[in-house]
Amino acid sequence: MIDKPQRAWVIALSFIIAFMLTAIPVPDWALAWRPAWIAMVLVYWCIALPQRVGVICGWCLGLILDVLHGSILGQHAFGLAFVAYISLQYHQRIRVFPIVQQTAFVALVVLVYLAVMWQIYDLLGSVKYGPSYLLGTLTTALLWPWTYVILRDVRRRARVA
Repeated sequence: MIDKPQRAWVIALSFIIAFMLTAIPVPDWALAWRPAWIAMVLVYWCIALPQRVGVICGWCLGLILDVLHGSILGQHAFGLAFVAYISLQYHQRIRVFPIVQQTAFVALVVLVYLAVMWQIYDLLGSVKYGPSYLLGTLTTALLWPWTYVILRDVRRRARVA
């Protein structure tokens, strides 16, 4: 029997692109509106392939994001592990939701993720953000349908299983 290749490079490439989008410099006025690219892509892969992408993957991505942002080591790791955990818990339900309900789920998960990050920043005093820090939830929710469709098509064409 011939074994199919796992094509893990497709998943890795999508996260690399998400990191690149996260690292793009934006003007100060647009910082609050920056989408949570890593969290959004993580939610997609946890829903699509829960046996391949999970909490450990979210933790590792969070550590890389901590290094990228220069934040406290483990801050984003905790948040993204939480995002992955919630996504894995509800992945069978979310798969069958219409795109509008999926968008609401992603917005809620990202809102909790950003709220936790905001509180950690505030608690430790490293950076002071206002409530506008949570506006990234809106842009993430607006971009979710396109992200979902693009990643789904890439997954199907590359036959990632």
